[in-house]
Amino acid sequence: MKTSFKAILTFVFCALLAFSCSRKKDKFISRNMHALSTEYNILYNGQIALEQGKESLNASYFDNYWEVLPVERMQLTEEIVLPGQSKNENFTRAEEKAIKAIQKHSMNIEGKEKNPQMDEAYILLGKSRYFDERFIPALEAFNYILYKYAASDKINQAKIWREKTNMRLDNNELAIKNLKRLLRQEDIEGQDLADATSTLAQAYLNTQVIDTAITQLEIASHATKNHDERGRYRFIQGQLYNKLGYKDSANIVFDKVIELNRKIPRIYMIAAHLEKVKNFDVEHDDRFEIAELLRELEENRENRPFLDKIYHQTAEFYRNLGSDSLAIAYYNYSLRTDTRDNHLKAKNYETLGDMYFDSSLYADAGEYYDSTMSSLPLNSKPYRVIKRKRDNLNDVIYYEGIAKVNDSVLRLINMPDGERALYFNEYVKELKFKAELEKERAEAAERNNGLVTVNNQIGGRSSIGAVDKAPLFYFYNPTTVAYGKNEFVKIWGDRQLEDDWRLSSKGFSGLATSNPAFDALATISNEEKFDPEYYISKIPTDEKEIDSISKDRNYAYYQLGLIYKEKFKEYELAKSKFQNLLKSNPEERLILPSEYNLYKIYELLGESDEALIAKNNIINTYPDSRYTTILKNPELVSGRDENSPQSLYEALYIQHENQEYAAVISKSEDYINRFDGDAIVPKFELLKATANGRLYGYEAYKKDINYLAVTYANTPEGKQAQNIESNILPKLASTDFVESNDSIRVGHKVVFQFKEPKQETISGFKTTLDTVLKHVRYYKLKSSVDVYDPKTTFVIVHGIKSKQVAETFDQLIIKEDKKKIKAPYFVVSSTNYQIMQIHKNLDAYLNLYNN
Repeated sequence: MKTSFKAILTFVFCALLAFSCSRKKDKFISRNMHALSTEYNILYNGQIALEQGKESLNASYFDNYWEVLPVERMQLTEEIVLPGQSKNENFTRAEEKAIKAIQKHSMNIEGKEKNPQMDEAYILLGKSRYFDERFIPALEAFNYILYKYAASDKINQAKIWREKTNMRLDNNELAIKNLKRLLRQEDIEGQDLADATSTLAQAYLNTQVIDTAITQLEIASHATKNHDERGRYRFIQGQLYNKLGYKDSANIVFDKVIELNRKIPRIYMIAAHLEKVKNFDVEHDDRFEIAELLRELEENRENRPFLDKIYHQTAEFYRNLGSDSLAIAYYNYSLRTDTRDNHLKAKNYETLGDMYFDSSLYADAGEYYDSTMSSLPLNSKPYRVIKRKRDNLNDVIYYEGIAKVNDSVLRLINMPDGERALYFNEYVKELKFKAELEKERAEAAERNNGLVTVNNQIGGRSSIGAVDKAPLFYFYNPTTVAYGKNEFVKIWGDRQLEDDWRLSSKGFSGLATSNPAFDALATISNEEKFDPEYYISKIPTDEKEIDSISKDRNYAYYQLGLIYKEKFKEYELAKSKFQNLLKSNPEERLILPSEYNLYKIYELLGESDEALIAKNNIINTYPDSRYTTILKNPELVSGRDENSPQSLYEALYIQHENQEYAAVISKSEDYINRFDGDAIVPKFELLKATANGRLYGYEAYKKDINYLAVTYANTPEGKQAQNIESNILPKLASTDFVESNDSIRVGHKVVFQFKEPKQETISGFKTTLDTVLKHVRYYKLKSSVDVYDPKTTFVIVHGIKSKQVAETFDQLIIKEDKKKIKAPYFVVSSTNYQIMQIHKNLDAYLNLYNN
């Protein structure tokens, strides 16, 4: 009986308790039970999920110390998230907990919220949406708190987070206005004051009001009790002082960051030290003190994760002191740390490239610029700047490669037999030594491979008598991978990862150049490889071949002289190239322009005696040359020289526009021979190719374009020809005419054909035709003259959109004008006319048309 009574009593008590906890009744027990359940169950778990999400954001966030840091460590992404999806599951869970707390424990009675934890739930809801980058829904949550819970003790937090959200939505002016009003009207302190002023500082930074941002960060750094935040705020202050040019103030703030030492993330302290080094004044500061500081930072074991930055700044320090060798060493140390900072990598590579460029080592500079581009976002502004620098080096690298290789070959040709044999004996000894080393490495790799295979037992069992051994996968062994990479580079060179990478036309990427001797090493037998006589037998002996090598070398010297003089203003380098050329028995066509360029270089270098000697030599040796005329009449240079290559080209281009194609071809050939070796020759070649195409058709144009693309590959005109050959010519190759369709309105032409006409005949007929076309009603027609081939000229009527109208052209002419136009004509669509002009297949079209 007692047991039954206790059970009934317990049931009644639970029922009363459940009834008293109704969300609809404003009772003491109801309010407190729902508040406790909200705070210590749902919101507690929600806050844990929010903190975990923030930790994952911080872990994935990478500060860019090359720019002013943002106040808040949060990287916005451009990833599009569909409804129902989330960028971070922790924030989704936090949002779900906040929604659950609102749905199950909100006590909205008579328009008032009786559960004191609901404002916390809405703040959690807003924060989870904010960190999930859903700023509009977050703004709604914070605005609801301001609307519904005006008396909440969290009202200031809601206002601050609302303005943080407004900033993320680019409403910086509104955020500044509201935060200033909050600071003015409310007496806030502690973390709320730190959050408000730091948010206000970020808004000022976004609007480029730097001095006011510094003031707000000063307040925030005093108000916050979080050392991480204080260190970040101080560091940003220092960056802003540097941006304004106040280095002393910046150093004072950086010292405050350094004083925090282990209370803050170590990266802030290291970055502060390095920023102070950047502010080093070469003339007034103690360079030995700075060098000692950098050495201590480098040797401290705790700084190993930051050696990439320390090495880079050490390199910058020595570069500012003029110690280039030390600077180069430290830039390379920084690169070898395998840093995650791509901007730092790019900076190291670019600076090294600039240093080699300034030292006139253009091939090395080109390599570093290639590496710089690989560390930059594709098609970004810095990428495009470096690409322009790199493109400017293409020609000099190309011709330096030719000069270097051909010089080596000619040196071997000119060696006495005994010296040549000694040279190759030493070379073979070196090859044998390298082969022995390679063999030892391969044997070591094989032993390691076997050991790892036994240990890993990939795909097999380790039980006795049932071992099914599988060899270690190739790419699991770093030794074999390294060996494979070396072999690939030996055979193929440093090639880009792209389609058809094996094609010879692709060439080697970067600075690698095709070397026949190198290619031969990859294919010859060991017996030949270690036989000095084999290499001696490969040295050219044919006079024509030797002469060709010498000519290529001399032309490379000439082009290098022009490039160094005109493009890089490296007059000493240019002088040495021209002088070496003149000592190398060059072709006649290169002697005079080289001597003239040397004369100009002597003038630029202030070497008056050498300039006078060069000038007199040109005048006395080449009295009838264009250069002699210029030297005797210097005013021609300042005025307009009608006989200059540029003036002649412009005049020839006008003739091309006037369809005087035969004259253009003839004069282009003359000018190409006259100015051989001049930079303007490729322009004449391209103009000649175009005129040939217009006069003789597709095949003639294709032949000339191919010649231009191969012969002048490194000039702008040569690259244009390569583009035409690859992308345009294939589209023009078809000779098939397109059948006209009356249902589709396509432009048609009425063509009057004249065989070997005189210019007066064409001009007279066109004048008459223009008069007749003015009298045609309903159509706006006009005429033009087109050269078809050397013996045929067309007079064409344009403006007809229908084949049927074009075929009845004579019916459009009024009665009085019909007697004036007696020449026969044919009709052709615009598409077919283009095919006819490209392929010069008029007869094929007329046969098709007549049938």
